[in-house]
Amino acid sequence: MKTLIIIPTYNERDNIEQIVAQVLEKHSSINVLIVDDGSPDGTGKIADAMSKENSRISVLHRKNKSGLGTAYIAGFKYAIQNRYDYVFEMDADFSHDPKYIPHFLDAIKEADLVLGSRYISGVNVINWPMSRLLLSYYANVYSRIITGLPVKDATGGFKCFRREVLEAIDLDKVKSNGYSFQIEMSFRAHKKGFRIKEIPIVFEDRRVGQSKMSKKIVREAIWMVWRLRLMSLLGRL
Repeated sequence: MKTLIIIPTYNERDNIEQIVAQVLEKHSSINVLIVDDGSPDGTGKIADAMSKENSRISVLHRKNKSGLGTAYIAGFKYAIQNRYDYVFEMDADFSHDPKYIPHFLDAIKEADLVLGSRYISGVNVINWPMSRLLLSYYANVYSRIITGLPVKDATGGFKCFRREVLEAIDLDKVKSNGYSFQIEMSFRAHKKGFRIKEIPIVFEDRRVGQSKMSKKIVREAIWMVWRLRLMSLLGRL
């Protein structure tokens, strides 16, 4: 089955070569799409050089830093156009360990969307301060209460979709662009009746570079769950 792993990048020159190399070694059917938002540190140029050397690597360049959500939407449209069977979301900074990819590919055989969960089996997060861990954990409790989404980790960004899920969702209607994007995509899949399965992962905070988390991202997540609930009640998803 054709598999595409989408890796959005912004200033990831210290990580991109290593993460892609580890991803590609997991299975010969895996290809990688790097979506670079005009990284000033030259990540895009490194990605281009990698693509020239390996036909399993493709690069999508965007002129400006336009956000995580729109990067993934662009990647999803590429995946649909190129008829990939399975489509992953994955961070470039090694917080999502490539060793879990085979676990996702096993789980997707009996599901339509597989989520890598930090909270399905206790709390599995490394190198986060307690304040951020509590924020993440209770944000997931909050989103589950408001939306009714039956998962423990709705904000995680390590996930695998069947192409049919992405085709069924009107991607142009997806408006979230930060971490609430993860909630929105899973919520839309759930409301379409697709099977969602969580598998346990250990999340390790980035080894190199700076976090993209901000107060704006947190605020967006707080109100977005109410927007999703209202849209669902009105039948406007």
